[in-house]
Amino acid sequence: MSPLSRPSRFRRIGLCVATGALAAVTAAAPALAADPSPTDHRDQAATAAPASDELSASALQREHEAQQDAQAQNQAKPQAPKRTYKGRVIAKPNLLLRDRPTRSSKVVGSVKYGTVVNIFCKTTGDNVDGNNRWYLLTDGTWAWGSARYIENIGAAPRYC
Repeated sequence: MSPLSRPSRFRRIGLCVATGALAAVTAAAPALAADPSPTDHRDQAATAAPASDELSASALQREHEAQQDAQAQNQAKPQAPKRTYKGRVIAKPNLLLRDRPTRSSKVVGSVKYGTVVNIFCKTTGDNVDGNNRWYLLTDGTWAWGSARYIENIGAAPRYC
């Protein structure tokens, strides 16, 4: 199979996100059938898939929220808690947070030096001083920070 005919890693992740969102909507369908108020679910389905091949923090946030909704519906089954990851910002004076794991993407915030942050997952992106790993941070807003400037506390995060 030629490399051009194989879907990119990010496109496959996007398909997984869309599939997860579809599964969450399907799982919620019985609850929605009991609701007498009409709703239009086409907007939700349209926003479930990222618009580009790059990972979108908002798409991963929607996937995570859909998983939480599905877990809330399956409360009868006890499930192990998801592992949380932490890191400390080592960028001086602060770390810029971005909406995608690239240096050219939009800056959506910053975190001061020494702050402990919650990390959801990691992926590869633009190379920053020899490190191409990026972490998706979940403190308040979901945004990407370069792993070059975040020191792991404990285990390294899982891949997205």
